[in-house]
Amino acid sequence: MACKYAKYCGGCSLQHLSYENQLKEKQKYMESLLSRFHRVNKIIGCRNNEHYRNKMQVSFGKDERGRVIYGNYIPSTHFIVPFDECLINDEEANAIIKTVRELIDKYHISVFDENVYKGCIRHIQIRCTSTDEYMVIFVTGSPVLYKKELLIKDLIRKHPKIKTVIHNINSAHTSMVLGDKSYVIYGKGYIRDVLCGLKFNLSASSFYQINKYQTEVLYNTAIQLAEFKGSETVIDAYSGIGTISLCLASKVKEVIGVEINEQAVRDAIRNAKLNDVTNVKFIADDAGRFMEKLSRNRKAHVDALVMDPPRSGASDRFLKSVLKLSPEKIVY
Repeated sequence: MACKYAKYCGGCSLQHLSYENQLKEKQKYMESLLSRFHRVNKIIGCRNNEHYRNKMQVSFGKDERGRVIYGNYIPSTHFIVPFDECLINDEEANAIIKTVRELIDKYHISVFDENVYKGCIRHIQIRCTSTDEYMVIFVTGSPVLYKKELLIKDLIRKHPKIKTVIHNINSAHTSMVLGDKSYVIYGKGYIRDVLCGLKFNLSASSFYQINKYQTEVLYNTAIQLAEFKGSETVIDAYSGIGTISLCLASKVKEVIGVEINEQAVRDAIRNAKLNDVTNVKFIADDAGRFMEKLSRNRKAHVDALVMDPPRSGASDRFLKSVLKLSPEKIVY
């Protein structure tokens, strides 16, 4: 895959290699980390390594001529690398972002200037599902999204697959894309996906695996390796909106999903009801704290732990509680 922006853009780091060689590099890296503990299985490649991302986000600014541009930041900087198309992002999402750029010019809407922290459009985030539903999130540096009625009208007319539009406000001095305040300005505020035969509603802040082709492979491989018999009680740590918990539910006796983000827990409970799953319980708590409390309960028994922690990884507190509980199986 030849991307003309890869050398400068912060979106990808292995584009200079063929996909076959990318997998070899990843295999070597995992073996360097894990082979002293256990044999490392062969990595499972994706059947499609183009246009696989179900979430796209770009930053807006101006070039030296004062023209509106969008793109990704050069790593460790706030200099935007403008692009016309991203080869790993969903194709319709690429088209939507081009339309937004045209509408900004058409309606003379300002873009955010990080030098003075003024302006309207700061970022655009687009999410999509395997059911062809799209969410557009306008992130503004100002509390008002100017010409929003005209923007939405034109955008929906050209891209009818857009089912909801969100206005998010982020005026903070931060590298985070989304701010704390969001408002639904079109549609229901969520889009629906189908994963492993289950339905999931995704809101603007929902964590969801990014690769639309590989997620089912990941979850099914995890379940297969765990070799559940159907009688187990399983904890799903860092459970998010309940995707892994609900995929596990039909394979075991009971699942306890633990997640610190209360909005994600509410989403998970709704997703369980959406799929008529009754053997999953979701708890809003820090995973380490919850596991610590559970480990002090002599009657508590956990057969398996499934964990999908954030980038920072599992805390020492959490790992020590795992040792005390001593589940028979851990799927990381």
